[in-house]
Amino acid sequence: MIRSAFAIASLALAASVGAQEGFPSRPITMIVPFPPGGIADITARPTAPAMEKILKQPVTITNRPGAAGAVGNAAVANAKPDGYTVDMVLSSISVIPAADELFFLALLDHPIP
Repeated sequence: MIRSAFAIASLALAASVGAQEGFPSRPITMIVPFPPGGIADITARPTAPAMEKILKQPVTITNRPGAAGAVGNAAVANAKPDGYTVDMVLSSISVIPAADELFFLALLDHPIP
């Protein structure tokens, strides 16, 4: 009896997992909680195209400045928890070198005329 119930539950779970669409299946929004032109925005600009290449979906950058980043961070915290809204949060010393590398790699793919 217990084995039958477990088998039925396992089959139902497998069917529901198989029916789910792959992630990501639609565009992603990256919220930058600071004004355009700041370090967070400068870091987000080369990060978005790198994410697009990997995820095969567009990544839109939306600046939501205010209250030292609290407005944008709250927008992400209150977004639907489905992974389609991400936050650009910086640990400057560790992120800036990676952003520079992404920027130069993007230049190699699309050189400025």
